[in-house]
Amino acid sequence: MTSEPKALLTKKDYMSDQIIRWCPGCGDYAILAQAQTVFAELQIPRENLVVVSGIGCSSRFPYYVSSYGFHTIHGRAPTIATGLKTARPELSVWVVTGDGDALSIGGNHTAHMLRRNVDLQVLLINNRIYGLTKGQYSPTSEPGKKTKSTPFGSIDHPMMPLAFALGCDASFVARSVDVFTVQQRDVLKAAYHHKGTSFVEIYQNCNIFNDGAWDQLSEKSVRDERCLFLEHGKPMLFAGGKKGIKLNGLRPEVIELGDGLSADDCLVHDETDPGLGAILARMDYPEFPVPMGVLHRKERPTFDAQMNQQVQDVIMDKGPGDMQALLTGRETWVVG
Repeated sequence: MTSEPKALLTKKDYMSDQIIRWCPGCGDYAILAQAQTVFAELQIPRENLVVVSGIGCSSRFPYYVSSYGFHTIHGRAPTIATGLKTARPELSVWVVTGDGDALSIGGNHTAHMLRRNVDLQVLLINNRIYGLTKGQYSPTSEPGKKTKSTPFGSIDHPMMPLAFALGCDASFVARSVDVFTVQQRDVLKAAYHHKGTSFVEIYQNCNIFNDGAWDQLSEKSVRDERCLFLEHGKPMLFAGGKKGIKLNGLRPEVIELGDGLSADDCLVHDETDPGLGAILARMDYPEFPVPMGVLHRKERPTFDAQMNQQVQDVIMDKGPGDMQALLTGRETWVVG
């Protein structure tokens, strides 16, 4: 007797029964929808899927995905996710965080997760503002930003999340935008298939406290001119193929094709070149088009695999541990 084939999971299977409590028009709706679509396309078993978040609007993600989840404390999602992936390496662990949660109070934890190369996916949702606490400036806010905590304009120099990640020797960095639905799904699938910490920055619009944060890039009328959609092994072209990027020494330059210049004169994207990734991570509008897609990807050993292998090697060498013997052994003392 043959068994019935198992029904394929759909996006609806990853939608929880919780009422989504984001502001109408929030960019997080689009990101959630694409993540749920990708989970279904990858057919990740819901019992093996875990969403871990910190504090912030985006950190409500675990409530809205029908899977296991941890809503942790501010900035500590990388710590919880590291422990979980190390203890249960078979799980698919996704960290959802924001620019404030990950780069301010959680900056130290994010840095160590990246350098360790824990095998998980990180979605850093960047809206250049603290949305949940009602509109203070964040580590990625632009200079001069007037907010409730900077009424005369921010004098801070903003962080560049992907440059920060590469500085921590991240093995995978990529970027998308909340409204770039197809491109966003491609990036999330590439992140899933990478072995190591996949760090994906997603530009998101907070229409209440920072409306139009990324309009200069995301509007349909300008995105082709102001975004550089990267493809591994392909020349860096934009503006409908009319413009490209070339290197002058180690400095990128925008060139217009024609008058003797062609795609052959343009820089070819190589995801495995960390130096090139560092250059791309610092390209910003208006001087340059903003790179979208996978900026850098390189395989290296993961923390969770190495730690579990180390444990097995020690067991093979010294035998399994004895907790009772440890508790009652010679390394004890009595306080009188």
